[in-house]
Amino acid sequence: MLLRVAVIGAGAAGLCAARHILSRPNVFASPVVFELTDNIGGTWCYDERVGTYDNGRPIHSSMYRDLRTNLPKEVMMFPDFPFDSKLKSFLPHQEVQKYLEQYCLAHHIRPHIKFSTVVENVTPVVEEAEGRKVWEVVSSDPLNRQKRELFDAVFVCSGHYSDPHIPDIPGIENFKGRVLHSHHYRYATPFSSQSVVILGANASGLDIAIELAKVGAQVILSHRKPCFTVPLPPEIKQSSPVTAVDEDGNIQFQDGSVATADVLMFCTGYNFSFPFLDGSQLGLDIQSHLVSPLYHFMIPPCFPSLFVIGICKIICPFPNFDCQVRFAMAVLDGSVALPSAAQMEDEVRRQQQEQLTKGIQQHHLLIMGQDQWEYCQTLARIAGFSPLPPVFRGLYEEVFRQRQVDPEEYRQLNYRVVSGSQFERIDS
Repeated sequence: MLLRVAVIGAGAAGLCAARHILSRPNVFASPVVFELTDNIGGTWCYDERVGTYDNGRPIHSSMYRDLRTNLPKEVMMFPDFPFDSKLKSFLPHQEVQKYLEQYCLAHHIRPHIKFSTVVENVTPVVEEAEGRKVWEVVSSDPLNRQKRELFDAVFVCSGHYSDPHIPDIPGIENFKGRVLHSHHYRYATPFSSQSVVILGANASGLDIAIELAKVGAQVILSHRKPCFTVPLPPEIKQSSPVTAVDEDGNIQFQDGSVATADVLMFCTGYNFSFPFLDGSQLGLDIQSHLVSPLYHFMIPPCFPSLFVIGICKIICPFPNFDCQVRFAMAVLDGSVALPSAAQMEDEVRRQQQEQLTKGIQQHHLLIMGQDQWEYCQTLARIAGFSPLPPVFRGLYEEVFRQRQVDPEEYRQLNYRVVSGSQFERIDS
């Protein structure tokens, strides 16, 4: 009997899952892909609106109008589907969306997507006729008609850039200006000539600060990192973390300084949110910044036919998704035998304890960074598929170095992959 698989989300991870399922018609039935919106692409599908859709559901995309990728296309691509070689290395988001549409078309995925469909519940059940453990997926279509379907496996590919994380700032209700999260930021013009305090200096915080500086905004970039020593626009000042807002609406910083501002913008990341899953039922603790235990960062030990794809942070996303999906396929087709639930959970706990012992904070346990390469190698070795070529790591590390040198101009560089282990910089 062919395995029936549900895929939740038609962003990059969901498309990758559907592509690999469709490539194995002797093992898998055609997937059913549930997509909340009316298009593919997930967070890469730009929507100028903020707030909610016409149906009252929250708008998921966090894309801003002028975003360009902070990774070159040469390492962003799915390993078996390169970007157009004529494109520059660092792409506007529209080109990534176009790439995902081409991927979808090339692999005939669109006919299997249920658009504007909300997944309400994913629940493990025992199929009466067969006595097998399966998954009941309850969904609602655009007319709010509910449907219940049974599947042998579920790929959760709903992303984690849609539920803004707002840290607790004492006295924030006293702030007299505008408060927003970068999730609701679309472009810089409305902030022209305003004073803006940005909380957080990771990729989006630094990017948005530079965008705002270009339209004449005066920016205070508040963060916990060591001060950037690279050149930043003169309109950007750095500061220690915000600690409170006083009764007069002034912003207080950890170093004792105080500032007034027109805008307080949180670039503080996102919470994990899976409203269709009951974490306690699955043996999972779903927190704002951690979902655990997940074996190999994707499998709940007690339910090894559910796969959470793309949950890790600071990674090359598309190659990482591809490795995870290929591993999951090998689990489902029986070519990879998993340890017992207890062994899987013990391994996750042991790995987490090792990280905590090294001083890694609990809410950073899903940040991979340099560990992503060994992780992908491990998945490939166990499941018997081709590992990522070393050039992915080499170019990723080169771009990381260039970003530290000049965070404003590094995207002007262009690269070409020469072989599986070599790349070269080319004139733009």
